[in-house]
Amino acid sequence: MAEYFADTYALVEILKGNPNYGKYSSAELYTTEFNLLELPYALVRDFGVEKAEGILEIVKSSVTVVVPEVHHYVLASEIRIQERKNEKKLSLIDCLGYVIAKSLGMRFLTGDREFEGMANVEFVK
Repeated sequence: MAEYFADTYALVEILKGNPNYGKYSSAELYTTEFNLLELPYALVRDFGVEKAEGILEIVKSSVTVVVPEVHHYVLASEIRIQERKNEKKLSLIDCLGYVIAKSLGMRFLTGDREFEGMANVEFVK
């Protein structure tokens, strides 16, 4: 089974049933607590308050939550600084996921246009 680090964008698209993300719903997905922190915003927006908590519980039990190490935080900051020079506005949470994906030997799954064309990214709209 394929393994991917899913950012919040990817998790939302999988939950919304985006057909472009169909094959990833059966993949082994990894994420961080930071992505799970961002997710309820989209869940409330797209599914309503009543469903958001239940959906989050399902997601949390379905993905592997990775605990970042100190060097991941430093590398994430370095990537963000480097990419700002290329006029990319990457969030620190996404940069963290990106470096964790690389360190675990898996692709970073996202539809965030700022990551399009970057190495080790599975870019899906």
